[in-house]
Amino acid sequence: MPGLTTRFLVIAVLFVTCLMVSNITAVKLIDVNGYVLTGAIVIFPISYIIGDVLTEVYGFAKARLVLWVGFGANLFAVLTFALVAVLPAASFWDGQAAYEMILGATPRILAASFLAYLLGEFANSYVLARLKVITEGRMLWLRTIGSTVVGQGLDSTVFVFVAFWGVLPLEILAGTIAVQALAKIGYEVLATPFTYAVIGWLKRCEGIDHYDRETRFNPFTITRLQD
Repeated sequence: MPGLTTRFLVIAVLFVTCLMVSNITAVKLIDVNGYVLTGAIVIFPISYIIGDVLTEVYGFAKARLVLWVGFGANLFAVLTFALVAVLPAASFWDGQAAYEMILGATPRILAASFLAYLLGEFANSYVLARLKVITEGRMLWLRTIGSTVVGQGLDSTVFVFVAFWGVLPLEILAGTIAVQALAKIGYEVLATPFTYAVIGWLKRCEGIDHYDRETRFNPFTITRLQD
């Protein structure tokens, strides 16, 4: 597997940026024709598209590296927000409540977010990598959309149930999961032409088209950067 290139690093930075912005904007609930979604719907699905690009072009191992970098960056941000929240506020500053409302989160919400991210993103990458081998590189649309159905469905299900089980009625939980997952999958479908263009361009520029025929799919396997 080729070493890290400038293009790969740029894509990795874009992934982490989308993830960080999504986690902050998720605190706002928006109304879309009567359906309640988090503000993260604007940008979070892009992280799955980038994940598709990484796995399709560079392979599961490189995508796994970026997924863990994203997880670490998000954890660092959460810990920083928590630390700043407990520091003594200036006597004239009246924004403590607003700060805690926007950047603070309960342990249960954090656990739900981290678990949903890991399960959803790794499932997305795994399914795409396996489908690529099975289809022998054909039907890219099937791989990108199919992996998103699994990944986003798992992400939405895990987050909503872990975060709100026992708080909201079961029918509300199910409806929320369905709306969130369908919105994210629809995002992926609409972005398919763009995803095709980016993947095609990267494959030509990098001169690679990785197939995970002998890859170890253990998400905790440590891979050398130059592999």
